[in-house]
Amino acid sequence: MAAAACLAVICAGAWGLWQSNLGAGTGSPGDAALAGGESGGDGHSPGTTFLSYAGPVFPLTTAETNTRLTAGRTVTWDFAPGSYEDGSPRQWGAQVTDSYTLTNPADGSVTVNALYPVSTSWLDFPELNAAVTVDSGGTGFSVLSGGYAGGFQDAGEPDGSTWNLAPPDEWADYQALLADGEYLSRAMEETAAPEVPVTVYQFTDFAAPHEEYNAATQAVTFTTDPEATTVLSYGFNGMSRDADRGWCQYSYFVPDGVRRETETKILIVLGDDIGDYVLQGYADGGCDQEIDGVSCTVTRRETTLADVLDLLCRAYQAEFEQFSLGRGQESPFRYLSQAQYQGLVWQLLEQYGLFSGTPKDRYSDGRLDEILMEALSQERVLYLSFPVTVPAGGSVTVAASFWKAPSYDYGCSGSENVGLQGYDLVTALGSTLEFTGQTAALVNTDTIEIVRQNLGFDLENGVTQVSLDLAEPHYYLEIRPLEG
Repeated sequence: MAAAACLAVICAGAWGLWQSNLGAGTGSPGDAALAGGESGGDGHSPGTTFLSYAGPVFPLTTAETNTRLTAGRTVTWDFAPGSYEDGSPRQWGAQVTDSYTLTNPADGSVTVNALYPVSTSWLDFPELNAAVTVDSGGTGFSVLSGGYAGGFQDAGEPDGSTWNLAPPDEWADYQALLADGEYLSRAMEETAAPEVPVTVYQFTDFAAPHEEYNAATQAVTFTTDPEATTVLSYGFNGMSRDADRGWCQYSYFVPDGVRRETETKILIVLGDDIGDYVLQGYADGGCDQEIDGVSCTVTRRETTLADVLDLLCRAYQAEFEQFSLGRGQESPFRYLSQAQYQGLVWQLLEQYGLFSGTPKDRYSDGRLDEILMEALSQERVLYLSFPVTVPAGGSVTVAASFWKAPSYDYGCSGSENVGLQGYDLVTALGSTLEFTGQTAALVNTDTIEIVRQNLGFDLENGVTQVSLDLAEPHYYLEIRPLEG
């Protein structure tokens, strides 16, 4: 229901958000922030607040502090168009190369764990095709995961509820997230689910008269003391309860080998066990018309939360790769280990789910399906992690390259900024390096026009490389593809 509400309000909510930001730095054709405007912090418009925000290009940092390394930086956006499946050109996004010359003034060599941040989700990370080079040679990297970068909001009614996600919508959100270093510190910590004792009920060996009832449903009903028992579920399609009576009913469409849904059906009980329960078949998910011929096998076992989350995370990975990879989607588990994934799931449960003191409405019903899915789909900062050694008195060139999605406004919003693509850059946010200079550059610009910026590019006069003011924390570039 929460996901459906999110989809239902996306256009209306986006329109309201855009309307509320009118005049807040969107600029106009005569604005000083247009192409050719000066670089630096000179009071220009901070750029458009887009309805879908892709996050900025961040600077390189290190796990270590006080490294004494200095850095010169050049960020290049390459706007060579891609193509659709039919071969026609598609001007969407840019290839970014963020290059650094790291210099060591010390008498001895310095080895650091370099960290390159990217704003994305685990689900979208494979699309970045990220690569790292050290002195022009390709190098491998691991990926550290920060937590969810956003917050929560109501589902379209200003009632203070927290049914929907509220991902970052401007660079200042990342500024607040990263400025004190705590976000990165948590990303470098190992997180694991606790060995809390639980009772697990697993449902298998399903049967139902599907030829007569194509939405045949199985429900399990029981009564608990809400103060003494907490129930988490996975693989169930419906849930009803009466908190006053402690009455609970969980239901699922009986697997028929046709629907693309999990056959892993589990209830996890913390605290006092549920005791007696009733299984009943129904004609559909409304659970109103009882039918015969619906059955399953229920297995009860006692284990730990860590053990059952390990089972569910592995099951979810298998299901994801079965259902998604056939459509050409690359698996995030190429980069995300099971230990990391389980840590992210536990992190959501502990921070926002039933293991937090104030669970968000979105997760208040204990459905682990959303938690496991959103651990992959939520916006966060991921860090490409790789070692770099800089010799005494010497320099090393380090570069990260990746495809960068733009910020944009939804076509259904009616915004005057539909068709614009926005790109942000931050100069020093979250970095331990001492910068001696930074440069921004554009290549392959024949198919774009610059609409707004505070960088200083002037395509008409061939100015495609500019020096940045290190005192300016944030730069922006907004382009529009040229027709044809």
